[in-house]
Amino acid sequence: MALIGSPRKNGATMGLLRCFMDQWETRGGGREDVTVINAYQPALKPCIHCGYCKQNRGCVYQDFEPIDRSLRKADLLVIASPVYGLGFPAPLKAVFDRTQQYFEAKRSLGIPNPIEKHKPALFLAAFGSPQPRGLDLMEEQIRLAGLLVNAALEHTIIAAHTDRLPVHWARVGDQIARALQDIKAAWEYSGAAE
Repeated sequence: MALIGSPRKNGATMGLLRCFMDQWETRGGGREDVTVINAYQPALKPCIHCGYCKQNRGCVYQDFEPIDRSLRKADLLVIASPVYGLGFPAPLKAVFDRTQQYFEAKRSLGIPNPIEKHKPALFLAAFGSPQPRGLDLMEEQIRLAGLLVNAALEHTIIAAHTDRLPVHWARVGDQIARALQDIKAAWEYSGAAE
């Protein structure tokens, strides 16, 4: 499953996703194996902390259900995002905020693993500045949300200084290839991938 946080079809973030998909295919995966959800498309309502998920599984808003289904089936979680104001764009941040339902499933409803299938996570980040400011904060948000959706951040791949310099896609592809090799080795070691 790939969550995309960019409204630009031909920007650096989508370039990172294309690079991931190319490397995925090179390693035997099919593009049809990856569910891609652009956070700008579902126009999720933000979490309003209404308390519904303290007493019920799920959310009072039904718009998160396709993401929930994809999270439950996913073997790998890829998050591709630009850095906006040292953080995630609002639509992608809304996805993370809506994981509150899994927190409440654990805390209030006593469900130890609201999402049973464990998965590694790969973060693809694009930022216009030469410095990766905000990246640490974003990784921490992924780690926290990952605890709720049973995902562990394993690798971060960056495209930096994109406002002034071209992205070295071959170098990025090599980094993604190494990350996928590590993930595949972990799957084979644990017997998770068939």
